[in-house]
Amino acid sequence: MPALDPLTIGGQTFTSRLLLGTGKFHDFHVMREALEASGTQIVTVAIRRVELNAPGHAGLLDALDLGRYQLLPNTAGCRTAEEAVRVAQLARAATGVNWVKLEVIPDARWLLPDPVGTLRAAETLVGEGFTVLPYVQPDAVLARALERAGCATVMPLASPIGSGRGLRTGELLRTVLDGASVPIVVDAGLGVPSDAAQALEAGADAVLVNTAIAEARDPVGMAHAFALGVQAGRAAFLAGRMAEREGASPSSPVAGVPRLPDPEVPLAERG
Repeated sequence: MPALDPLTIGGQTFTSRLLLGTGKFHDFHVMREALEASGTQIVTVAIRRVELNAPGHAGLLDALDLGRYQLLPNTAGCRTAEEAVRVAQLARAATGVNWVKLEVIPDARWLLPDPVGTLRAAETLVGEGFTVLPYVQPDAVLARALERAGCATVMPLASPIGSGRGLRTGELLRTVLDGASVPIVVDAGLGVPSDAAQALEAGADAVLVNTAIAEARDPVGMAHAFALGVQAGRAAFLAGRMAEREGASPSSPVAGVPRLPDPEVPLAERG
């Protein structure tokens, strides 16, 4: 992989293509060690949970080295566009950061994002000067609309949030990648580093991971493993995969190879 292969989002350049969430970790010490092991440079925080001092979130912002990481406040828990806009405004007032991971999720069972509400909130927030990274289903039409609205990325889900089921939306992801003019960050549902590698191999620019690391038996080790998976996937994409074939193709030349007698043919009949 080239020494310089930067990821640019919102006019800022990053060397890591792995974004991390901060929820579900056993404690802040493990979280900080996992962030370090991952090499991430962008960290997302649920502002509503911080605001409400939810378990595991009280003191979260103080536990992060905000001089080291680009903070990405998110609007998790918001069910409507209006609610998401208010929480984003609150986040900017509280942190001074105008980046926001936009989530509008009215569906409590599958936690699927609302495409109409997301686009409406994105248009409002971009108009207010936010750098908007919207979380969406892998819908190419919606992705292009969000790009036209001025979003800094599009973040299609791999599978339902926290499911660990991996990249179940691969074919739809390809339609989002085709013709994209902003970075595509695969978010939600990744379970193991090979899932991240698969997303990067397909052409995604980055991935965002939380549960797969926080709920691993060894979160720090898994964070490092995801960093390697992302690096491998990006390197494979840049190298260019071989063409797929319907049948087998020998890896060694067959021309000039001596042919041994067929043991099924009697000696008297061999030429």
